Amino acid sequence: MSLNWKEINLILEELDLAGAQIQEARQSTFNMIIFRVHKKGETKHLLVSLCSGSCRFHETFSSFPKSEKPLRFAQFLNSKIVNGYIHEALQLGDNRIVRLIVKRGQTAYKLYIRLWSNAANFIVTDEKGTVLDAMRRLPKRGEITGASFKPENMEKKENQAREFEIRDIEGDGSFNKKIDSFYSVQAGPLSLETLREQARRYCEGSIGRISAALENLREKQSSFENAGQFKKYGDLILSNISKIKLDDKWLEVQAADVIRIRLEPGTKPQDMAGKYYEQYKKAKNGLAEIQREIAAGEQELKEVTEKLNRLLEENNPLVLAKLLSKGQFPKQSGARARAARSKKEKARPGLAFKRGDWLIIVGRDASENDELLRRHVKGNDLWLHARDYHGSYVFIKQRSGKTVPLEILLDAGTLAIFYSKGRNNGEGDLFYTQAKYLRRVKDGPKGLVIPAQEKNLHVKIDAARLRSLENCKVVD
Repeated sequence: MSLNWKEINLILEELDLAGAQIQEARQSTFNMIIFRVHKKGETKHLLVSLCSGSCRFHETFSSFPKSEKPLRFAQFLNSKIVNGYIHEALQLGDNRIVRLIVKRGQTAYKLYIRLWSNAANFIVTDEKGTVLDAMRRLPKRGEITGASFKPENMEKKENQAREFEIRDIEGDGSFNKKIDSFYSVQAGPLSLETLREQARRYCEGSIGRISAALENLREKQSSFENAGQFKKYGDLILSNISKIKLDDKWLEVQAADVIRIRLEPGTKPQDMAGKYYEQYKKAKNGLAEIQREIAAGEQELKEVTEKLNRLLEENNPLVLAKLLSKGQFPKQSGARARAARSKKEKARPGLAFKRGDWLIIVGRDASENDELLRRHVKGNDLWLHARDYHGSYVFIKQRSGKTVPLEILLDAGTLAIFYSKGRNNGEGDLFYTQAKYLRRVKDGPKGLVIPAQEKNLHVKIDAARLRSLENCKVVD
């Protein structure tokens, strides 16, 4: 619910802004501005909100976070308005448009704050009404730099039958203070409860996803912990090799209990024992990997739970909105959005280079190559590797509906040669293919793959290209 015209008049009356100096303009979101003003030894903070359903202008008593980077309209206000004095502050009739006349030196500016829920805006003009800038640039309404804006000339509408009254809001202190407290709790999309529900919805979805994954991993862990039985089967087959016939399906061995071991008719006992040893090796190696994944999952679950607790403890809706807008907890919902965010949050190994909209990733050793292959690339991503030399795997992340440009391919090829044993040659051959055409070598070294449908490329290391790529390196 936005302020009505009577409430705006009461707020302006309490503020008594005439003669106040504007000392700072701060903008942490595209819809909100804070002014720090000073008059007769007293400092106040004025909030301008253009949020739909909660358009308002009043003194605020909550801390207001800074933006990660300066926003355009705040920079304009700081260059033109800050250090000026408010000559006049009033509402234009009952139109819910606040006009501030600010004088800085010999120059006067008119600040119009239109508090209409469906068409809110903050427009600054010169004395003649020429728009200098607007918080929301709206060409269709003529609210852009250089246009004329004179709301004083608006035709006065006939009074509506509905009568507005100043709301009786609970709380102590001035109406400004009551309004500030009221909107901090019930300001639509910026209310504490709405923001907390947004954080809760995302975090609880992540917690459920991580918990389900951990449950599956623990089931695998339980099965892999019995890996020793496969080695035992292999040992028993070899120790009883003379008793086994080529067409036997089972081997029964008398120990504390009768142990029945499945055989494959037509398979030699030595080969059958080798198969059980292979199962043992895979289960043993898989157990170590699963234990690492369980530890990582438990840590991720702990971090998400702690983040949720910290967010729910935050009592300032402006700070909470900023935390959510940083990408830490996205506004989008649904399983696909949560999965995408979770994947993005995982630490990516290796080096990354961003050239325009294209991302190139370099694995610096076998472990990073393997980790990138397993968890950070998709089937349509392009893989490059120096031919005849040990070296890095280089990946170009695929963009939907786009073909990799030649310059990006040369960038990736340069990196593949530079981060290989063939660097000192200054040039080299490499092959490239999509990641989906890579096949892991069974029982081979970590990260070793055999490519299919590969193409060839010869690249010479260009010092200028390398320097340019260094400037494109992504710093995590």
